Amino acid sequence: MMLFVIGIFFMVVSLIVGWSLKSAFEKYSRYPLSSGLSGREIAEKMLHDNGIYDVRVMSVPGQLTDHYNPANKTVNLSPEVYGGRSISAAAVAAHECGHAVQHATAYRWLGFRSAMVPIVNVSSTIMNFVFLASMMMGFVFHIFDNRMILAVIVVAQGLITLFSLVTLPVEFDATRRGLAWIETAGVASRAEMPKARHALRLAATTYVINALYALTTLIYFILRFIGSDRR
Repeated sequence: MMLFVIGIFFMVVSLIVGWSLKSAFEKYSRYPLSSGLSGREIAEKMLHDNGIYDVRVMSVPGQLTDHYNPANKTVNLSPEVYGGRSISAAAVAAHECGHAVQHATAYRWLGFRSAMVPIVNVSSTIMNFVFLASMMMGFVFHIFDNRMILAVIVVAQGLITLFSLVTLPVEFDATRRGLAWIETAGVASRAEMPKARHALRLAATTYVINALYALTTLIYFILRFIGSDRR
């Protein structure tokens, strides 16, 4: 029940932040960029200004689906960012290109996070099963009373938590690189920069919430594991 409460609490907080993020991007998407550049043009310019010519800029379907894929070296932008000529489009495009710059310069935290992906995928599968079991079967089979099972859960959640924490410097650094380039390249005016910063700080907040949720869940299972030794 405690795990369920923790999940509900962070889900509500995530929904609130997600709504604020969506509202902010919709608001700033109505502010035309003074330079008149589209998200695609901004992305290509930032890549070239950093000496990167082997990364493609692509349009992908969906909203807020923007991401950088280090596996095939692509900056993937949602339609409103790819073709948009707004402050929101500029901020998102520059942020995703910040990841491409990290990749090109061998930024260690990005490399560490990428190496963790396969392990975290397995850990996430385990934890998804645990979360469902805690709601559907926990009171019947008492799966959390077994120390061996609890040990596996602690390790799996520990890896997920580590991944979430490593994600924070990766995202913050990409934002820093993107905003610094926007300002020095003259893509946005001085009056437009606070709006771009606000939008990206809201986006970063979602990663902070994910990390806090992962850490809280890990602490919960560690306490359950310690408590099981006293029975």
